Amino acid sequence: MPVILVIVLIFILFGLIILSLPFSLFQRYRRGTARVPARGWVATINLFGFFTSAMVLMISAAATNFWIPRALLFTLLGFFGGALLGFVGLAITRWETTPRTLHYTPNRALVVSMMLLISARLIYGIWRGWNAWSATPDDVSWLAASGAAGSLGAGAVIIGYYLVFWAGVRRRAAKHRLLTDTGRRIGSQDPLGRV
Repeated sequence: MPVILVIVLIFILFGLIILSLPFSLFQRYRRGTARVPARGWVATINLFGFFTSAMVLMISAAATNFWIPRALLFTLLGFFGGALLGFVGLAITRWETTPRTLHYTPNRALVVSMMLLISARLIYGIWRGWNAWSATPDDVSWLAASGAAGSLGAGAVIIGYYLVFWAGVRRRAAKHRLLTDTGRRIGSQDPLGRV
């Protein structure tokens, strides 16, 4: 009896996760398009996290390449495509400079397209994995037939995008801080040039 209860609880938990997906996408859109102050320490933490994720993803893709053909290739292509998208994202982000702070507002269309990419790849991966599980011949790996290489590539797009984006936010925040600190030092001098 306890085994059945555990299985039922797992299905209930899985169902709650699926039901909360639209709400989490809405919240992700709201947070992703909000006007945010550019803080150097936040950008540094995010940059470190995405750099670590990129390294783990590349190592995993290289190891997975033994079982799944073209996994490393798809991951590298996705990462570089995401990095290019990151430069585009930095270019079309709205930057607002005040004497004390720097704010940015990410582009709504880019945020929506990134969310749709993640959602579509997740849904497609589940559908293709389910079909590959039941229809894969014995001589073909189920994992290779499930489209895992494409999923690694889609994940790499997201990691590449945010790695470049947070590096750009960190760079702009540091530049703004340098300019405001220099302006404060110049503004604090008296007319005779004494500090």
